[in-house]
Amino acid sequence: MQVWPGERYPLGATYDGMGTNFAIFSEVAERIELCLFDEWDTGAERRVELREVDAYVWHAYLPGIEPGQRYGYRVHGPYDQANGLRCNPHKLLIDPYAKAIDGDVDWDPAVYDYDLNEPERMSETDSAPFMPKSVVVNPYFDWGNDRPPRTPYHHSVIYEAHVRGLTMRHPDIPEELRGTYAGIASPPMIDYLTRLGVTAIELMPVHQFIHDNRLSDLGLRNYWGYNTIGFFAPHHGYSALGRTGQQVQEFRGMVKALHAAGIEVILDVVYNHTAEGNHLGPTLSFKGVDAPSYYRLSEEDPRYFVDYTGTGNSLNVRSPHSLQLIMDSLRYWVTEMHVDGFRFDLAATLAREFYEVDRLSTFFEVVQQDPVVSQVKLIAEPWDVGPGGYQVGNFPPLWTEWNGKYRDTVRDFWRGEPATLAEFASRISGSADLYQDDGRRPFHSINFVTVHDGFTLTDLVSYNDKHNEANGEENRDGESHNRSWNCGVEGDTDDEAVLALRAKQRRNFLATLMLSQGVPMIGHGDELGRTQHGNNNVYCQDSELAWVDWDNADEHLLDFVRTLTAFRKRHQVFRRRRFFTGLPVNGRGIDEPLPDLAWYTPDGREMTGEDWGNDFGRSVALFVNGEGIRERGQYGQKHHDASFLLCFNAHDAPLDFTMPGSDYGQKWERVISTAEPEPGDATVISAGGTIRVPDRSLVVLERTN
Repeated sequence: MQVWPGERYPLGATYDGMGTNFAIFSEVAERIELCLFDEWDTGAERRVELREVDAYVWHAYLPGIEPGQRYGYRVHGPYDQANGLRCNPHKLLIDPYAKAIDGDVDWDPAVYDYDLNEPERMSETDSAPFMPKSVVVNPYFDWGNDRPPRTPYHHSVIYEAHVRGLTMRHPDIPEELRGTYAGIASPPMIDYLTRLGVTAIELMPVHQFIHDNRLSDLGLRNYWGYNTIGFFAPHHGYSALGRTGQQVQEFRGMVKALHAAGIEVILDVVYNHTAEGNHLGPTLSFKGVDAPSYYRLSEEDPRYFVDYTGTGNSLNVRSPHSLQLIMDSLRYWVTEMHVDGFRFDLAATLAREFYEVDRLSTFFEVVQQDPVVSQVKLIAEPWDVGPGGYQVGNFPPLWTEWNGKYRDTVRDFWRGEPATLAEFASRISGSADLYQDDGRRPFHSINFVTVHDGFTLTDLVSYNDKHNEANGEENRDGESHNRSWNCGVEGDTDDEAVLALRAKQRRNFLATLMLSQGVPMIGHGDELGRTQHGNNNVYCQDSELAWVDWDNADEHLLDFVRTLTAFRKRHQVFRRRRFFTGLPVNGRGIDEPLPDLAWYTPDGREMTGEDWGNDFGRSVALFVNGEGIRERGQYGQKHHDASFLLCFNAHDAPLDFTMPGSDYGQKWERVISTAEPEPGDATVISAGGTIRVPDRSLVVLERTN
């Protein structure tokens, strides 16, 4: 076999039409062998020593090596657990830059670098028969006229979804495409997303991940995928076409189809840790290539891994090579896979330069100046499990954030918790207390009530306690409890009053979400009434328990959500680019300018400081002034929007709300009510008149003149 010197960059396996360049970084290696495997998986292995080394990058070019070639590495070097060094040539390693991976880990003792019977002793058993293989991929794809939708944040509605869970039970998707990228790209799925009114689909992890040993022993699988082993490779389990590179083309085809429908693709990415776990975990890739460069090791005892994620390890973003891996991966998914943004799992971990979370850490500085990554949507999950890890509101101006405070406050308000009104008002008006002082806007708040991690929306209003027995952890995992919803009974019930209350609470949450300033995010299936029967942690449930049940969809709820997304799209006053000021704005058709927003008690008085602390604060009316909108339309003209009054009643009894005086408008028409699935006949109320708002419900009125 011919072996040419090749190039040290780009890292990974790069096919150029005539052959493939292989390049891998390791500062601790003394020798590295490239291992080539045949396509029939007979176990036959050809080893090629990489003799060229530049800046700790080992490389070679092999003419004639084409896409589909399966390969791995063996790294020779020091094996010294006490100093965090785990080079072991008996272990076949996945290329950290592999763009496709074939196969799953077979949990044989051979995949550990140490002898399970003598943990201090290096294992000399060959792991190759039990390991996934890296795959050379074809970089060429006909993107045609693909263009990123580039939907502005304030026009966005995000739909968090799982590739497999969303499509596995969809009756109109061909069976062979269910649970795959092609299933997401199928006409029935794209038509559904379009009619729902979402502008972006945020996919739970699609980087190649591992089904860990503990779950395999229990007969379970890592369903969610927060267990990455390949930051460049689309997960092969979501491919309908094949595992030896076809998954890459299928993923690209999905992105192209979604873009053609005007839908952005955002990836939930897990750069905070890998699937290799702690010092007792397997050696699959990074750990055997160069553990000190890729992982945070304890300064007191480097044999141990620092864990800010609760998974056993944390990626070492202080290392330039680990940082390069992250940035190369992000750029690859934007430039070569055409994705539109990223949601960063446990993003606070990436800000840990030493121990504390550093808002201006190296990672964020690098992202800020990167000409590719800085131009896409960047969404932080702004917490981790380490000290000081809850960082909502503290990320740099380029970043938007999952607003956990919005979730908690909106839940508390509709649950009927006392003394929540002031914070509720802040959250639904854009969380200015979190984002205004550092140059950010309302749309930097990604608003949500439920996501994958926790109860579904239906279960949120149906269960007081979790029911995670199927996970095999004696119900100890997941959120500890759900507090009381005063729904009478848990779970399934035939009580019509209980069912009606639950349905109303779902509509309350969804309407509040769509009418709040910021970017709304819906968890997949919540609009259909999806249930997990009280399991609030289905990370290991790759089954009908976690998949969306399309056959039993709540069509009334779906129609309600479609109405809400269309309503939000029509009215810019609910998706402002700037924070409210409370000051008068110039408008049309009124004698005196009105404030851009105002808060009222149910009896029509404007709220005072004392009112915010009173226990009547389970109800409030919000006036939002469409005359204050000064956004330019498609052709550059300025325009105005309608004005609205939102009447929130979280009490367990009906309340009469008094309309503002004639200065605010002569007539008000009810346009949304969460009390019933259908809006009913139009109700018109005159200035100073009253409207009865049923218990635990929201009524929206539009000023008609």
